[in-house]
Amino acid sequence: MATTHTTTGGGRKVVITGWGAVTPLGLSVDETWSALTAGRSGIAPLTGVDTTDLTTRFGGEVKDFDPSAHLKPPRARRMDTYAQYAFAAAAEAVRQAGLVLDEDTGQRAGVLIGSGYGPMASHAQHVRTLDEQGPRKVSPFAQITGAIDSAACEISFEYGMTGPTRAISTACASGADAIGEAARWIRYGTADVAVAGGAEHILNRLDLASSGNARALSTRNDAPAEASRPFDTGRDGFVMSAGAGVLVLESEEHALARGATILAELAGYASTSDAHHWTAPHPEGRGARTAMAAALADAGLQPADVDYINAHGTSTVANDRTELDAIRAVFGSHTERIPISSTKSMTGHMIGAAGAVEAIVAGLAIRNSVVPPTINCHDPIDQDVNFVPHQAQEHRVEVAMSNSFGFGGHNAVLVLRAHREATREH
Repeated sequence: MATTHTTTGGGRKVVITGWGAVTPLGLSVDETWSALTAGRSGIAPLTGVDTTDLTTRFGGEVKDFDPSAHLKPPRARRMDTYAQYAFAAAAEAVRQAGLVLDEDTGQRAGVLIGSGYGPMASHAQHVRTLDEQGPRKVSPFAQITGAIDSAACEISFEYGMTGPTRAISTACASGADAIGEAARWIRYGTADVAVAGGAEHILNRLDLASSGNARALSTRNDAPAEASRPFDTGRDGFVMSAGAGVLVLESEEHALARGATILAELAGYASTSDAHHWTAPHPEGRGARTAMAAALADAGLQPADVDYINAHGTSTVANDRTELDAIRAVFGSHTERIPISSTKSMTGHMIGAAGAVEAIVAGLAIRNSVVPPTINCHDPIDQDVNFVPHQAQEHRVEVAMSNSFGFGGHNAVLVLRAHREATREH
């Protein structure tokens, strides 16, 4: 049988056996990856919200999503759109993992779904109903639909996962934190399996107006596909998007015992806080630096071991420069030897879903020896760094880092590594 492989930081080795995604580029991982490697943008004028009087009138919408393809109507009606996206991504991940649970194994399986803002659309609709039609017209499911743990609960119901079932909210780091914290359940024996990731749907007038008034959003209404331009000197703000990314995590021992295909190892994770400002990163990137260094230490790796960084790269003036400075502080001269790209240049910023989708991208870079580009990076802020401008590059990737930094000073970093099976005893 396979020996239990422990991590450098102690505990069991955590592997990825399935992943699923719903993004502005496609309704699956394959569709999303194909668009990313082709350098195709998913940003366009918004169609699902009245933007007539808004400063920013474009974003990354999920296109052609049909809830009935995943959910029966009564169930779909009690779920906010963000939860529907999470459910669809989880279904894809579970199918790929070939995961089937019974009453006993379900007790060792948990769900952790992150979201920055959760069911905003449902909250708005229920408030409108109350104000316009009175309390008797409010749905009895309003509290369920409007709960930030609704996605996690619906996934646990579907697959009989009776271990820990939770939600987490750390702004733009939510998806990455959900994956990292769920991995700790597995590492330290709370669970053998976890379905973890992030989901978001905040393309509404309130959030667009608020973010616009904060001058955080790009205003390139005349060229939406060119608006998200991470690490370019002409960047003028991020592009708000919707989507979901979900992974199936398992202990290596559990995955091997059931004959699962292992996609990658989740080797390291760290989370920090800037304790500095609600919207601005720490000017010295203190929390980001600490998170990257700690995630590498958790994985038992050195900066020189990393072959690719999927940067947070939001396309805001403050984030991109601060993140690059933090990367240089941790990686030194190695910064100029590895590709560093931001797929937000194509997806936009999916907020709570971003870190989960980008962790999947990091895993795909490992599996395919291809790194996706940073499109719209015409005039890089640092000419010595390979931001993978415009076109994907072939590059051997054994270790990839995925950065996620959020409002409130949340920092989460994941390190993925090509899987090497544990030594077997005969």
